Amino acid sequence: MKRCAAGFTLLEVLIALAIVAIGLTAAMRASGVGTEGAREYRAHMQALWLAEDIAAERVARQDWPATGVSRHEEEIAGQRLVVQETVKPTQNPYFRRLEIEVYAVEDPAHALHHAVAFLNLKQ
Repeated sequence: MKRCAAGFTLLEVLIALAIVAIGLTAAMRASGVGTEGAREYRAHMQALWLAEDIAAERVARQDWPATGVSRHEEEIAGQRLVVQETVKPTQNPYFRRLEIEVYAVEDPAHALHHAVAFLNLKQ
């Protein structure tokens, strides 16, 4: 019986390349998903900081808005966000409920963050 020369056949090399290509494709997809998740997390954190800043500023300045809904744009870390503030009365006449919702300018239907604060009018 005749022995084959040492080495790989063309078919074996093609199968190995196909396996490597599938693995690299999966790795690239996982990397893309991770990058998108980090971007989404950053947007949510910036929305959280903005909502907390607005509530803290209202309390510090004792700037008690009238009941109703107002919308305005803010910028934080180079990202433009839409802020909707809803002020509602409570059963206690010395308190108001302030709801702050933060949206991305590109997607105003999806709230990035929703915060609720109570404003003490008697301070």
